[in-house]
Amino acid sequence: MKDATLIIGFVAALFAVFIIDKIIQARKNAQRLPLPPGPRGYPIIQNMFDLPKKDTFAAPQYAKFKDKYGPITALRIIGKPFIVINDPQVALDILEKKSAEFSSRPSLTFIGELVGWDKATGGIPYNDIFRLHRKVFARIIGTKTTAAQFDDLQEAEVGHFLLHVLDNPGNLKEHIHKEAGTVALKIAYGYNADQFKKDPLLSKMNKVMDDFARSAVLGRYLVDFFPILKYLPDWFPGTEWKRQAKEYRADFLDAVERPYRFVETQMTEGRENVSYLAKAMATSEDTPEDVHNNMWTAGSIFSGAADTRDLWTQSYHYQSVASVNAFFLAMAKFPEAQKKAQEEIDRVVGSDRLPTVSDRDNLPYLEALIKEVLRWHTIAPMGLLHMSSEEASYSGYRIPKGSLVLCNIWWFMHSPELYKNPFEFRPERFLGAEPETDPRRYVFGFGRRICPGKILADNSLYLNFAQSLAVFDIGKPVANGQEYEPKFKPLPGAISHVAPYEATIKPRSPRHEQLIRSIEQRFPWQESDAKGLEAV
Repeated sequence: MKDATLIIGFVAALFAVFIIDKIIQARKNAQRLPLPPGPRGYPIIQNMFDLPKKDTFAAPQYAKFKDKYGPITALRIIGKPFIVINDPQVALDILEKKSAEFSSRPSLTFIGELVGWDKATGGIPYNDIFRLHRKVFARIIGTKTTAAQFDDLQEAEVGHFLLHVLDNPGNLKEHIHKEAGTVALKIAYGYNADQFKKDPLLSKMNKVMDDFARSAVLGRYLVDFFPILKYLPDWFPGTEWKRQAKEYRADFLDAVERPYRFVETQMTEGRENVSYLAKAMATSEDTPEDVHNNMWTAGSIFSGAADTRDLWTQSYHYQSVASVNAFFLAMAKFPEAQKKAQEEIDRVVGSDRLPTVSDRDNLPYLEALIKEVLRWHTIAPMGLLHMSSEEASYSGYRIPKGSLVLCNIWWFMHSPELYKNPFEFRPERFLGAEPETDPRRYVFGFGRRICPGKILADNSLYLNFAQSLAVFDIGKPVANGQEYEPKFKPLPGAISHVAPYEATIKPRSPRHEQLIRSIEQRFPWQESDAKGLEAV
């Protein structure tokens, strides 16, 4: 009875606060510009029911707002202004030209403050710490020249991926995940993951990302809308989420701090470690501020996003998984494009070696194919949340301070205003005297929140696509002796994967199989660093 009385009283207090806030806001807004148009909401919950359902691919539903309300739509979710942009030029006008006003991130109490993601680069608001993080990224991986120091590392892991696929083509997605995670850990920490069994650090990272995926969902936790709830005692009814946050926090901090100690130990012992973190530590002072910035920027290379409705940032690791997986599906579905790319590779590179980064400028059709895969399956369909740090105006409308801003990147990539016959897979659209818009203009983010690892990610996609096409034929699946068409279905999530599919993958010839086997001589398998990690 006592618990019921407390809960009823608490709900009544929340309702009173809501009503008072509405009265205050109505008075403030009387002389201001109007909000962008949008659907009428309900009391208290406002436009909660206008959001796409949790388990649906949301972007096409958000795109419907464009027909009814125009290129920019305003919603309110329990008092929070929510702006949806369905026009690429509007996105550039607001997030590029007004970047200083729209480069912050929303504060999610559960995953940010309670679990600890507010220390990661993607969760930091636009402030001095964020700018320091960006400077560290820019210094080490921010240009083609600095990113090139990791070319051989990326090429080695793509080669190991080819070997795995050759030996077990049926586990394609598992190999893609393994390669992307291995590359991310190698770049970030110089850590060699176990290639043939479960690796402890890679498993820990994936567990942390799974926790994030379950937690960083708008509306999942009431404490994100009412931060005062974090002060409720652990015994209060309905606060199981507090125990969950403590568990997630312990795993998350271990996943960030332990590999930092691993690199620190290697450097102290004079061992060679060619990694992002080693370079950051070698070019900075050992101040608490530098330690903090180096540790958290390195952690953000791997653990910057999740497979579901992540609200904050982009991840080299997960975007690579989603894009490479979509590439293999596209090649199975569109054999004509595959054949054209293979003919170009054979003509330019030959069949005695694999394509490298130095060949890229001489492979224009392959470059067009990379762009078309990024456009065809939009891996971040609704972009990633920006937040306005001050009130702004656009085209006669007011965007309040603290507004959450989403861009419908999927619609940009499928808009007939940007692309002719946008639902066709046609790499040729990016060739010729008047190529269509490069999708990388949008898919890597906007303004000061543009993905800091975009050069590494782009290099990874090129090497994966080029080397896979050089040695493998990727075909349609076969059942009962007959080929059938694999289905293309984008799945929900801030980082969208394609639904599971089947394909046939085999070496193009005995000579190509021999070329794959020779990779092991050039890039031998490395012993796992798991024991060294355990010691720290």
